Amino acid sequence: MEGTTNFRGGLQQKADAIADSCVRCGKCFEVCPMAEPAGLGSADPGRVLTGVVDILRTGSGPLEATKWAEVCSHSGFCVDVCDYGVDPRLMLILARFSLKRDAVDRREQGRENFQDMVRATQVLPRLQLSADDLERLSPRRWTEDQPPDLIFYTGCNILRTPHIALLCLDVLDALELRYAIYGGPANCCGILQFRPGDADNAGRQAYATIKRFAETGTSEVVSWCPTCMIQIGETVLPVYEKTEGAAGFEMSMMAVFLARHIDILKGLFHNRVEKRVALHEHPGSSGVTDAVRMLLEAIPGLEFIDLDQPRAGYMCNSLSGLPDYRRELHDLQLHAAKSAGVETLAGIYHACHRDLCSHEKDWPFEVVNFMELIGEAIGVDRPDVFKQLKKLQNIDAIVAQSREMIDYYDLNINEVREVVAKNMVGEQSLPLKGSRQEYEA
Repeated sequence: MEGTTNFRGGLQQKADAIADSCVRCGKCFEVCPMAEPAGLGSADPGRVLTGVVDILRTGSGPLEATKWAEVCSHSGFCVDVCDYGVDPRLMLILARFSLKRDAVDRREQGRENFQDMVRATQVLPRLQLSADDLERLSPRRWTEDQPPDLIFYTGCNILRTPHIALLCLDVLDALELRYAIYGGPANCCGILQFRPGDADNAGRQAYATIKRFAETGTSEVVSWCPTCMIQIGETVLPVYEKTEGAAGFEMSMMAVFLARHIDILKGLFHNRVEKRVALHEHPGSSGVTDAVRMLLEAIPGLEFIDLDQPRAGYMCNSLSGLPDYRRELHDLQLHAAKSAGVETLAGIYHACHRDLCSHEKDWPFEVVNFMELIGEAIGVDRPDVFKQLKKLQNIDAIVAQSREMIDYYDLNINEVREVVAKNMVGEQSLPLKGSRQEYEA
């Protein structure tokens, strides 16, 4: 595909333009929440930025610059402080890519990442959903004469916690919107190939997804996943449009989109939700935290509690470069939620929910996604089977409880066990109290 060559070349053009524009003032480094926990607190900001520019130009640079690029969690604070038209977040995305673009195993690593995602998003929803609900979440090409009001772009991994995706559809239905559903492995954003440095396959995947969006004629793609939003909206789409022409749509995050419809939603909030609610948040997606808070504060009976915690990353898994720091942040927030006497700790994103939900076993509050509270206010309930299973914390028990679904979908039991071990029980940044993981930590 010609577009993949254009993508690879376009990325380098972006990197070169950023390298030319950056004045190495260091403001972006100074506001980065990852620098201190990464051991870079005493580093000279100007020297670090000079090293990042070297990476953009040559694919290598000094240790401090390399470390900063590798631990970047896309928090976004850097974007607001640059006075010279540079997008520091994109700068670090491209620096990290430049460090890996010549890796000999980049294609194999990208393939393994993609296959792991496909397996998890095939097995886990089938442990949780009826055939009708599974079909409802399945993407299909838009064939109607009139464009949809929007495309709801689920991304891939929300399918691991499908009750969240179903709640999004329920709310869109309540708003009486015509929407197309796109997502899953067939409409991947290409991030799993991009991360290990495989520009060709990343470009091929993302360009195909963009073309599918564009052919519907929609003017707006509403993304659930912040990874997809950054990868397509900030990294791929500008390169695509320079060589392929305007895509014809804008992108926004689901929470921001819903906040634009707050007046209609208020009229749909028929049920009081008498709960003290704190928010597990990340700053990386612009406007999302403010939008979620606006939505929650509009729910009758709900009392919002600001825990005033450190803010970093765009989702919990974006902090994977510093696992100790991620555990520290989780521990701080759980204790803060208990001290504040909250009844509910509400997360925003699917990856955060997978990581945090089983802590409900150990703390005097429930752990939910914010869409569950919106659903409760509207009068829609979607059981969180993922949380029910993960709280068992035992592969045999999870398989036993899921036996009916395993048999119904004729799933391979060994594959189920592997997926549960890796993609359910294994996703636990902060060990549960009394677990073997806690004692080994």
